[in-house]
Amino acid sequence: MEVHAHTHTERKKWTHYFWEFLMLFLAVFAGFLAEYKLEHVIEHDREKQYIRSLVADLKENETQIGQNLVVQEKRLNMMDSMIAILNNHSQIKGNEGLLYFFARVSPRMTPLPVNTRTFEQLKNSGNFRLIRNIETSNKIMTYYENIRMLRLVEELYQKEFDNYKLVASRVFDPAVFVSMEMPNGSIVRTIENPPLQSYDISNIKQLAMFAVYMNGSARGIIQQATKFKNEGKEMMDYLKMEYHLK
Repeated sequence: MEVHAHTHTERKKWTHYFWEFLMLFLAVFAGFLAEYKLEHVIEHDREKQYIRSLVADLKENETQIGQNLVVQEKRLNMMDSMIAILNNHSQIKGNEGLLYFFARVSPRMTPLPVNTRTFEQLKNSGNFRLIRNIETSNKIMTYYENIRMLRLVEELYQKEFDNYKLVASRVFDPAVFVSMEMPNGSIVRTIENPPLQSYDISNIKQLAMFAVYMNGSARGIIQQATKFKNEGKEMMDYLKMEYHLK
């Protein structure tokens, strides 16, 4: 009679399975934490890169706006002088050369150059979420929203300038304007006093009126630009302090 040996497998206790599951869970959880921390570090680095780029844009704006304001202040002074002459009819004859120069140069109000490159990237790519501090995000949004008001004043000025040009075409001789143009695009004052196309008092008064409107809008632009420049400096200081930038 043959005797068969039976192999017995020892049953593992439930605690063994529990510890296996726990070790597997901890391994997966540790991997998740490592990946989360890495993603957090990467996003924090991207946030700081965006902030550095924003600061660079703000610095560029500060320089360009400062240069623009110097030019616009000079043109505003010219416009003041032109209005003073136009409002005193007895001073027009003998000052035609000045009027031609002021009438051609002083209205040239170029749109304020504003660099919004980084802000547009943040907004259009959905990366505003990288800026974790809500206060910082709101400050940035508020700063750039001020551009809208500046552009509205510039649009108003442009409409007034269009009306001004219609009246100016009746007062000034276009041939004189052309003779004042230099090959490099600059405008120089004629050394003579070429006659106006019209000395009609109604045309002169209408021209002066539109110049007054433009003068007011130009002052509004300068005021908004100065405010924007100062707020940009405050924003730069804030971002440098908040992100410990040099």
